Amino acid sequence: MSDSPLPRVEFWCDLLCPDYRTALADVRTLRARYGDALTVELRHFPLEKHKFAYPAAEAASEAFEQGRGWEFVEALLARLEDVERDGAKALVEIAGAAGLDADEVDTALIDGRHMLLVDSDVAEGRAIGVTGTPTYVVAGKRLDGGQSQDGLLERIVELLGG
Repeated sequence: MSDSPLPRVEFWCDLLCPDYRTALADVRTLRARYGDALTVELRHFPLEKHKFAYPAAEAASEAFEQGRGWEFVEALLARLEDVERDGAKALVEIAGAAGLDADEVDTALIDGRHMLLVDSDVAEGRAIGVTGTPTYVVAGKRLDGGQSQDGLLERIVELLGG
């Protein structure tokens, strides 16, 4: 690894997409390898085919605002079936279990305070050619994992300079 700063990794995802489990494992690997030298920014791209993907993105935005974003997304992945069945109720329960202020997450889902952020991510994603998830943007290169994630981790490491 060189002494130059690492490029930021933008991680475009639909939190309810089953492929997100594999993608998050790759993000964990990157974070373990590079530590605090690497910034991985979660960007929202909820897909219409997942009924509660948009509220999940809003809840994750609140979780990041509360400083427990990654904990929330990890907990969310463990309970995707609950979210698919119970929607916002499950999101609030997951938030509480992940150590967030669950009442504040519930309020954020009701008042829509994170809607503009999610909408902005979706618009920017479309503008740069994101069509599916997971998609990564590293050093100005878009890597689409929506069809296959094979070799993506290795390509990201290469773009980060080894």
